This record gives sequence, structure tokens and C-alpha cells, in this order.
Amino acid sequence: MSASNHMKNIPVILFSVTLLFSSALQAQDKSPDAKGKADSGSNSVHLTIVVTTAEDKKPVDSASVYVKYVQGRLLGKDKKIEMNLKTNMSGVVHVPEIPRGKFLVQVIAPGWKTFGEYYEVEQAEQTINIELARPPKWY
Repeated sequence: MSASNHMKNIPVILFSVTLLFSSALQAQDKSPDAKGKADSGSNSVHLTIVVTTAEDKKPVDSASVYVKYVQGRLLGKDKKIEMNLKTNMSGVVHVPEIPRGKFLVQVIAPGWKTFGEYYEVEQAEQTINIELARPPKWY
């Protein structure tokens, strides 16, 4: 009979453990939000990328700018984020807020050599100047 009583208590114990675990996760989720609101976005970066030509410093419009970074997660695999943006007539692109740390910037424009480089940013606002070169003639 004691084994039967233990079997009846298993659902109650599982429910209690699940409830305790979910409340702990909710408390953990609330604390970073409170810090983020107090610091007003201290973990994010406002990024501006300016794309010009290496020869005469003219802006390159309609260049595809790819920004890639990895967003860390508490549970599960890290999430890979990729943004595809276009430069305006002044060769400028404003990147939506990204987390601080390492990220990849790739620039592709017709008639220009493809650019790609990793950057590490720790400042709240950052401007990156990129100069595109002509591709080498191979013929």
C-alpha cells in the first residue's frame, strides 16, 4: 500500500516542481528588463555605416549592406541574426539597434570589390566608414 500512496503523490510533486521552476524563470526574466529600462539600452549599439569610394570619396548609393551577429540565449542554441540593408543616396545606412560585441559587416555593390570585415563595438553610438575599391582586372 505504501507504493500506491507514493504513486499518488508523484503528480503533485511534479506539479510543484514545475510551478517552482516557472516562477524562478519569470523572476529571472524580469530582472534584466528592469536593468535595461534603468540604463536606457546600455547593451545595444546605434550603428551608422557610411560607404564611399576609395578613389574620390564619393558616396555609393544602393549598396547592399549585410550585418550579421549572434544573439546569445539563456536556453537553447544561440540565434544567428542577419540584416540586409541598402545605402541611401549619401551612401549612409542606419542599422537598427544591435547588441554590443562582435559582428560582421559585408558590403556588395555592382562594379566594386566586395567588402567584409568583423568589428567589435562597445560604445553606445558608432559610425563605421567603409571605402570600396575597384576590382582588379583579371583579363
